[in-house]
Amino acid sequence: MVGLRLPPRPLPSSDAVMSLDQVTASIAAAVRRIAQPDGSLDATLDAIATAARDSVPGFDLAGISTVDSQGRAVTRAVTDPLVLRFDELQYRHDEGPCLDALGSAHVVSVPRIRQDQRWPRYVPEVVRWGLRSQLAVKLSLDDEGTLGGINLYSTICDDIAPEAEPIAELFALHAASVLGSAVKIEQLNDAMHTRKVIGQALGILMERYAMDEDRAFSFLVRASQTGNIKIRDIAQELVDQANRGERDPS
Repeated sequence: MVGLRLPPRPLPSSDAVMSLDQVTASIAAAVRRIAQPDGSLDATLDAIATAARDSVPGFDLAGISTVDSQGRAVTRAVTDPLVLRFDELQYRHDEGPCLDALGSAHVVSVPRIRQDQRWPRYVPEVVRWGLRSQLAVKLSLDDEGTLGGINLYSTICDDIAPEAEPIAELFALHAASVLGSAVKIEQLNDAMHTRKVIGQALGILMERYAMDEDRAFSFLVRASQTGNIKIRDIAQELVDQANRGERDPS
C-alpha cells in the first residue's frame, strides 16, 4: 500500500549524535507501532516501512522487499511511490544495495551515492531521480532465514548520520520477529482456508454425483493432474460455480 509522503524530519547536525537513551526510545516506539497492525501480513509490512522511515534519521523514504518462491525480489510496502521506482531499477538492472542486502550482505550503507561505483547501471539513474543516499538492511531470523529487507532512501541528505546504521540494525531485529509471526499467521490462515474450500468442494461433488468422499477426492486429484492446476484452485472454482448456481460443464 502506498502511503502519503510526509515532510522529512529535521536532521541532526553532524555533532549531534543521538544518545543511547534516544536510540532506545526510538526503537521502543517503532516496535510498539509495528506490533499493533490489524494482524494481516500487508498491514504489518506497511507498518514496518512507515516505522522504519520515522525511526532512522536522515531518510525520508522507506520500503520493504521480500523474495518470492522463484527467488525474485518483490516490493511489498512503500511509504512513497518513488520507492517503487528506485526498487524497480535495482530489479531491472539486477544490482543495487537492496539486492546485496537480500543476498550475502547484511547491511549496505551508501552515503553520497552519486560517487559510488559499485552499481554502474543503477546509480546514474537513481541520481537523476533525486536519490542522495541509501541504506539497506536484511530482515532475517535464525530459524527462518531471510524474510526480506528494509530499504531506506534519502532525497534530503548526502551523508548518513553515525547513529543511522545501528538504529536500522536494531530496528530490523525487532521488525524481523514481528514479520516472522505475521508470515506464520498468514500461512496458517491460508492452510485453514484451503482445507475449508476443499471440504466444500468435496461436499458439492458427493451431492452432485452421488459419490463417496474418497471418489470425490480422487476426482479432484485427476482434474488437478490433467489440467496441471492446483487442487485448491479447482476446489475454489467448484465452490464459486455452486455459489453462482452453475454446474460443472463436464
